[in-house]
Amino acid sequence: MAQKTLDTLFYDTLKDIYYAERKILRSLPKMARAAQSEALKAAFEKHKEQTEGQIERLQQVFEIIGKAPRGKTCEAIDGIVAEGEEIMEEYKDTPALDAGLLAAAQAVEHYEITRYGTLKRWAGVLGLDEAVTLLDETLQEESQTDEDLTAIADAEINQEALQGD
Repeated sequence: MAQKTLDTLFYDTLKDIYYAERKILRSLPKMARAAQSEALKAAFEKHKEQTEGQIERLQQVFEIIGKAPRGKTCEAIDGIVAEGEEIMEEYKDTPALDAGLLAAAQAVEHYEITRYGTLKRWAGVLGLDEAVTLLDETLQEESQTDEDLTAIADAEINQEALQGD
């Protein structure tokens, strides 16, 4: 078996987040349609556009390391997306739906923040300066999206979820 090194781990993790981003891209329109709050719908639509750019940046990172863009099944993101779909089904037409959707979206953001933070650090260790820049740009977007979702939750969503009580 070939020696597994940091560059191997970097490549495997890159494939993981590439799969995850593509899966997220497919789920965001469903979440936007399900959301009742206009602010939350808009946040999901904005994040869909950002995710398209993030996928393009990942493709550039693959190019930097001389590999074709390829995903590797990410059980973590599959589970988080499945939980979001379950919330859409179980809480449809209830005051708590948007709070559940927002929580699912933040679970996605936190996963992405973890992955991009790790990849950025590893890219630095590997001397992939251009990749560091690309990964950091995405990391900043993911962190901002998380903050934006928290602001929406605090401004309206969580209080509206109480209406059924």
